[in-house]
Amino acid sequence: MSFEFESQALPDAVATGLNWRPATMEDLDNWAGLIARTAAVEHPVWFEKRGDLLHVLESTKNPAETSTLLGVDPDGVARAYGRIAKNPDGDKATGMACVDPEWQQRGIGSAVLVWQEGQVRQRFQADAASGHTTAPPRLRIQTEEQHEHQASLLMGHGYGAVRWFNEMHRPLTLELPRVPLTTGLELRTLDSSLFEAVRKAHNDAFRDHWGSEPRDEESWRFTIEEPTARHDLSAVVIDSATGEVAGYQLTSFDPHSAADRGFKEGYTELLGVRRGYRGRGIAQALLADAMQRYASAGMEVASLDVDSANPTGALELYLGMGYTPVNRSMTWEKML
Repeated sequence: MSFEFESQALPDAVATGLNWRPATMEDLDNWAGLIARTAAVEHPVWFEKRGDLLHVLESTKNPAETSTLLGVDPDGVARAYGRIAKNPDGDKATGMACVDPEWQQRGIGSAVLVWQEGQVRQRFQADAASGHTTAPPRLRIQTEEQHEHQASLLMGHGYGAVRWFNEMHRPLTLELPRVPLTTGLELRTLDSSLFEAVRKAHNDAFRDHWGSEPRDEESWRFTIEEPTARHDLSAVVIDSATGEVAGYQLTSFDPHSAADRGFKEGYTELLGVRRGYRGRGIAQALLADAMQRYASAGMEVASLDVDSANPTGALELYLGMGYTPVNRSMTWEKML
């Protein structure tokens, strides 16, 4: 960012019992340990790993010194963290945080949330001053329905749930569908030569999706290099006549999640079809291909998440392919 701003006042060290500062590369293991300890108690469907946090610290759009907050106890053990992320031209910021279960119910979560809101206000002011968005500041935070303590915290600070999402599973022990592509379309396994073309296809496919913003080279690199990404289980549909990417499916596999949940799942992180190619069965073909790849890799479940109000009818598509809802999450929002 070209416009600098001072960091929001840090939470009170005396009131919280923690010393607060931005996260650094030296904190990676300590930070990841905090999140893993919390996940062992709260059992989220997904949580950030060390590689994800490395990407956070490498971000140029969201510098760690103004976008991250780490609270450590007198022994130097990380007990709480918060962070925000925002695209310079975006109309929202997103927030993530957690508090060590042994340190909850002490007002620390509220302190982190207040810090996040202050940082978001300043980020919007900075972006407006540097010629980017002039939208009013808005913070969005996602939680899982099972985590009622998080919902209570957010509601207590004036947040409202604005969108619901369904986690869906499809057992791979059942007969798997086979959906051939129509003439003129070919399916290829994702490789590095396709990364940029898929990024552009993604931005085109998702421009009519709620909450989606174009992904630049940095954010797309973090997506492609996500620690659990499995390019061998991901696929791209190419228009044979033009070489254009018509659709794509990006998969991840998390062995830690498999150990915690008791089954191996191939997770479709992103599935997109460009507008001009919709209605030709591309999404169904990609999902059917993904199931075959997952089963061959020894996985038991195909999974994904879908916006309950997706404008492309994705929920009906997934139901028709044998997926069923198993968990829900929601996005909370507050205008600041």
